Amino acid sequence: MDAAIVGWGHTKFGRMDALSLEELITMAAAEALGDAGLTGADVDAVWLGHFNAGLVKDGFAASMVLGADDGMRFKPATRCENACASGSAALYAAIDAVRAGRIRVALVVGAEKMTHLDTASVTAALGCASYQKEEAGKSFPQIFADFASAYAERYGDPTEAMARIAVKNHANAMHNPLAQMHRPLELDFCRNVSEKNPMIAAPLKVTDCSLVSDGAAAVVVARTDMLGDFRRAVGFRAAVQVNDYLPISAKDPAAFEGPREAVRRAYETAGIGVDDLDFAEVHDCFTIAELLATEALGLAPAGSGREVVIEGQTAPGGRLPVNLSGGLKAKGHPVGATGVSMHVLAARQLTGEAGGMQSPGAALGLCFNMGGGAVANYVSVLEPLKA
Repeated sequence: MDAAIVGWGHTKFGRMDALSLEELITMAAAEALGDAGLTGADVDAVWLGHFNAGLVKDGFAASMVLGADDGMRFKPATRCENACASGSAALYAAIDAVRAGRIRVALVVGAEKMTHLDTASVTAALGCASYQKEEAGKSFPQIFADFASAYAERYGDPTEAMARIAVKNHANAMHNPLAQMHRPLELDFCRNVSEKNPMIAAPLKVTDCSLVSDGAAAVVVARTDMLGDFRRAVGFRAAVQVNDYLPISAKDPAAFEGPREAVRRAYETAGIGVDDLDFAEVHDCFTIAELLATEALGLAPAGSGREVVIEGQTAPGGRLPVNLSGGLKAKGHPVGATGVSMHVLAARQLTGEAGGMQSPGAALGLCFNMGGGAVANYVSVLEPLKA
């Protein structure tokens, strides 16, 4: 028995001072249920993707989802955590339960509340996703700066391509009403260090870093023999998880080996290659991550992704549009919500419901969600089953 996404919900991402974590969760969950034409009584089990690590005091949040509909009372609810891939971890757990025949309908929510803390506190919380024995006190901008420096040493300076990725993703976000940042960026501004674009961890500037965000996203997953009950559905040609070593010292930071292996297995499972895809949503926590993902996807050999980006092959209308949503860079990155958000926006592309973000005729899409420094890697290949 296979599984399909049959409904979705998505709050706006950004600074949501008036909304608590619980309110974000229940808003997205209620929207997804309504979109699928279901009530809580139709749901067999619930999964919540939520990183937390001290971002909020709610360390036991799974049952908050039940507040979206009284019909879910007494239904099993489980929180999943896998750093910035917590949302995909929750989604894959739900898919596995449906495919195993244990349940018929699952509700998956990803959520995070971050903006109420100052930057130092958020940085410290996110740092919990690194290898504390060796990397304690090292921020994720510093970790991904090491990725960028290793890439530069081996292949040449990536900063021009990184700046173009930032410009592209901010331009894409202008068409996404749910995105946190509706502000285009000029290429020269992204290239250069300035008072408004300071260096965070060389060579990463502010414009190379994703946003601190609040937000939630949700999907309803159901058995494919139930598709007659729903107005549209998006299926999984592949859903692959690959975990690599936690210590950065145990890996080649210029190779992106975990993401590359996850993509390879996803292509093999789906029976496709990169040129069969119509778009991709990838984990651009930092612009260097999207550049490395461009190569992991097979758009260019290792070290040649810069040319692909500079030529516009990943821009709208290019060979493979990447992050039409604006990506984490401009859409926002509420950590636990990100993986679910990617799947919601991919599903909207595949059912022709993406509005100004729409890639014409999109029939096959990919989502790549990553936790930590290329540690937890989730790659989904999605197609419309009913649109």
